[in-house]
Amino acid sequence: MTSGALLLDKPSGHTSHDVVAIVRRLLHERRVGHAGTLDPMATGLLVVGVGPATRLLRFAQATRKVYDGTLRLGEATDSLDATGQVVARQPVPAVTLEAVAAAAATLTGEQWQVPPMVSAVRVGGRRLYALAREGQEVERAPRAIRVERFDVRRGAGENEWDFTVACSTGTYVRVLASDLAERLGTVGHLAALRRQSSGSLSVDDALPLDELERRLAAGESVVAPSRTLVASLETVALTEDACARVRAGRPVEGSTGPGPRAAVDGAGELVAVLEARAGSWWPIVVLPPDARPIG
Repeated sequence: MTSGALLLDKPSGHTSHDVVAIVRRLLHERRVGHAGTLDPMATGLLVVGVGPATRLLRFAQATRKVYDGTLRLGEATDSLDATGQVVARQPVPAVTLEAVAAAAATLTGEQWQVPPMVSAVRVGGRRLYALAREGQEVERAPRAIRVERFDVRRGAGENEWDFTVACSTGTYVRVLASDLAERLGTVGHLAALRRQSSGSLSVDDALPLDELERRLAAGESVVAPSRTLVASLETVALTEDACARVRAGRPVEGSTGPGPRAAVDGAGELVAVLEARAGSWWPIVVLPPDARPIG
């Protein structure tokens, strides 16, 4: 049984769902999912779970993300990025690096963000992008986000500014880019975006899709251990007896501090994710013992 993680470098033009479909076909595995959607235009790290390890994706999802991107000033689009139609043009005032950096700094910290209409958020049971295609705009509930860093530098093109953002999961970087343009006295849109990392996982360790296919064709290992998906969690090592209890869905003693925790056996293989309750560790996700990763 195949179970584990794939770190992929998503190319532009593919949806995250497209990538999942490709992985299903290549691995002949129905249970494939991803943590953290990337828009079709975006590139970079897409964390994919395979087999029983897909149940761990929620832990990979809830991690800090780092993106590199480009803001193009002077043109607004209906999608807030380069895939949309231009809906407004405004002159771009002369601004210094210091002024842009100061404006970006006002967009850091804890804040509320309204999801864009062209997004996969559901309102009334329907995706916002589907409503947007019908020309509808509906009220969207703001979401709490955190932006830790918003560093800017001059871009290669005229009226372009490159940036690096470190933010909480669920943050729409194209909304940040549009907000930055507004603070500079004009309009703008996201011209490029690349996810560099998710928690401790980096795009430097990711495989491009064509490389994934080549390695599989050559019979090489590509799926990393399931433990990769819980790299952000603290680890607790279990004895052989404790592993048996946890695999049976029973608690083990010794919880200290809040969870969850990644529980591993003597060989370092992930057994379960545990949650602290009343002085014990209770399993909330248990991986079957025959779910052996490839690689």
